[in-house]
Amino acid sequence: MHIAFATLPAHGHINPTLPLVRELVRRGHRVGYAVNEAFHPTVESAGATALALPGEIPFAEFGNAASGQSGVNPADMSRVLDFFLTSTRDGVTALEERFTAERLGLPGIALHSTHAGHENMSLLDMLPGAPDAVPGGSAGFPADMQEIVPLMQRMSEQLAADLGVKRVSPMEGAPAPLNIVFIPREFQFAGDTFDERFHFVGPSIGIRDTDDSWQAPEPGRPLLFISLGTAFNNQPDFFRDCLKAFGDGMWRVAMAVGDHVDVSLLGPVPGNFDVRPSFPQPAVLRDADVFLTHAGMNSTMESLYFGVPMVAVPQMAEQEANARRAEDLGYALRLDNAGITAGLLRGSVDQVHADQHIRGNVTEMSKKLRAAGGAVAAADALEAHLAN
Repeated sequence: MHIAFATLPAHGHINPTLPLVRELVRRGHRVGYAVNEAFHPTVESAGATALALPGEIPFAEFGNAASGQSGVNPADMSRVLDFFLTSTRDGVTALEERFTAERLGLPGIALHSTHAGHENMSLLDMLPGAPDAVPGGSAGFPADMQEIVPLMQRMSEQLAADLGVKRVSPMEGAPAPLNIVFIPREFQFAGDTFDERFHFVGPSIGIRDTDDSWQAPEPGRPLLFISLGTAFNNQPDFFRDCLKAFGDGMWRVAMAVGDHVDVSLLGPVPGNFDVRPSFPQPAVLRDADVFLTHAGMNSTMESLYFGVPMVAVPQMAEQEANARRAEDLGYALRLDNAGITAGLLRGSVDQVHADQHIRGNVTEMSKKLRAAGGAVAAADALEAHLAN
């Protein structure tokens, strides 16, 4: 059987699918993966045939547009829109996969790297500040989503017109006939309202927790892992606060600063820090005691998979929703990104590290995630669906 994968060309969307690709290839299926050139080695290493898409997401502009921290620059939004419309006219991405499946008469299967939605609950309902949002949402719709939601609607309308199919909102409406959700039902907002069309298989780590570029530090000091992910990480002031907060040597620190931060401009790096653009995250989390994270869904799930308590510093609305969910379930302490200080970071990490209740909660969730089925359960569901 030939199975086509399509998703946004970003680590947070691609990484959860790779173990499923490997499992399908292991079972003898042929997998094609539509993605831009930067990710060709990634999907090919999982056994897929890379199908070319042009361009790359302009993450600097997308970060400016989505972070809501310094206002939305119309030029940034315009470039983001131009990217998506150009890419999707020439290939397949997650935003048009439902349209393409409808036009070609193919079975549509949705892979959800974050919270799923259904007819009575859209993704918009889950974001902090949305009308009828999850408990704890702030008053007023977030500034970032005020801009991004219309952007996504415009993309959806243009794609439907290009393909000659009925427009479907990218964040609302009826779900696909089969939905593979890479989080556990317990973490999903209103998880008990999702029917048999949804398979909550949890995260799949695959082979990503072994990497020769990471060596476990010497025993005797706890390990803190710090990362703001791959998209909204151009935050030099935050990383300077981390150097100040944890430079006394009580913690061993692995800190990922991304590709946009010049480490030489952060000031002196204490000897207990290992600072790099990126780390093999699952391999580091296997050894970590606390994760200081942006609360992207991949990072949240991988932290829980390895039983690591979190201090969450979300950078945009979706991450804020994840952080609030993790805090409500007793897995994390959430901080307001606008009020970060070195003292607050240190106190919060020390507090979470000493909190046996949080540690017990993440240990229990780790057991559930490891038993959730992951890529094997996802492949079983996919094959059963296609056999009908």
